[in-house]
Amino acid sequence: MARQRSKRRSRKRRNAPSAPPAVTSPRRVERAEREATAASERTRSKRQLGTEGERPPSPFGGLPVAEIAIFAGLVAIIVWLIRGGTATLVVGLAVTALGVVEFTAREHFSGYRSHTSLLAAIPALAIGIGVISAVGDKADRAPLLLAVSGSLFALLFWFLRRRFQIARQARVVRSRR
Repeated sequence: MARQRSKRRSRKRRNAPSAPPAVTSPRRVERAEREATAASERTRSKRQLGTEGERPPSPFGGLPVAEIAIFAGLVAIIVWLIRGGTATLVVGLAVTALGVVEFTAREHFSGYRSHTSLLAAIPALAIGIGVISAVGDKADRAPLLLAVSGSLFALLFWFLRRRFQIARQARVVRSRR
């Protein structure tokens, strides 16, 4: 009969000593910092599109004036759909537009989220409506409308985009402090 082996191991077979700890080098430290920064940027990029930091506070304190204006304008538009009346429609559209402009301008000029196209389109549309009202002949409207409204939109878009980039850069610097 064969003898069973003992479950005890000899001292000679113990694990080999581990490698000595690595000496910290400046390159390793810099690399670890870069990787930590890259990981932080990756998590930041997974946030909601276009946002940086907290939403800007309302200039009216805790009262949500823009949201109330949008709601009131929508109620006026619904009343117009039910009862009719041009004045109701105009008031509903104007109040809704004012609420939207206040909200988007606050976010845009604080660098929170870009609303460049919307903010550039609103004055261009207003000027376009004025051109359509002023020019009587339909054949003459299109080139004039495109020249005036298109150039105004392009100019405002360039200005607003640049303004947003400056505000965004200041917001990012403030949030990292």
